[in-house]
Amino acid sequence: MGNFEQKVNKFLEIFLEEGGYVKVLEGLQNTLLIAVAGLLIGILIGTVIATVRVLPKYKVLPRVLNGICSFYVALFRGTPIVVQLLVFYYVLLPIIGWKITGVQVSMLVFGLNSGAYISEIMRSGIQSVDTGQMEAGRAVGLSFGVSMMKIVIPQAVKNILPTLGNEFISLIKETSVVSFVGAADLYVAFNYIGSNSYEFMVPYLVMALIYIVLVLFISLLVKLMERSLKKSDRRN
Repeated sequence: MGNFEQKVNKFLEIFLEEGGYVKVLEGLQNTLLIAVAGLLIGILIGTVIATVRVLPKYKVLPRVLNGICSFYVALFRGTPIVVQLLVFYYVLLPIIGWKITGVQVSMLVFGLNSGAYISEIMRSGIQSVDTGQMEAGRAVGLSFGVSMMKIVIPQAVKNILPTLGNEFISLIKETSVVSFVGAADLYVAFNYIGSNSYEFMVPYLVMALIYIVLVLFISLLVKLMERSLKKSDRRN
């Protein structure tokens, strides 16, 4: 017990007196920034891809677009996120001459990766909406795109909200790999504390606790949103 207390005291010394808390706050900020930006970019890309993939395939253009979207989804779902980060940061960015930070690269890559997964989630959500909703929209003179954006997709989002919450949780946890491209996340912050205290048990336990708290908070937020949407449906 005394040995554990010494480890805790050493952790607190680095955390409070040697600026460890500054790195933790910076890491937490970057972790949330990457996850939130990744989710928003993913929702945007995923919605576009899902819409393309449910288009009627009577003409050549929808078939070509569907093929491109299918390749995109297969590419980003079929390769590890670490590989995608490394390829973008060390291969593609130097080729095209972009100079952006590791955090910005991580936001972009996490968004592109999330878009592939959310497209499948959104597609299942769209297909779960009664086809009569689309037919009703077309019957009153709305175009396919307008009917999709104003009638079908809002209902689809309600159906897939829990799954989107799970995707956000996955993004939060996956940010632990962004140190490969020089981004300072929670892992980097607590690894700094462990390296300076020569003891990693307590820093990693605290890091795990922070991740657990974040996941519980997101889960609670999703439940509250679901409850709010159910109430609005009853009023309507």
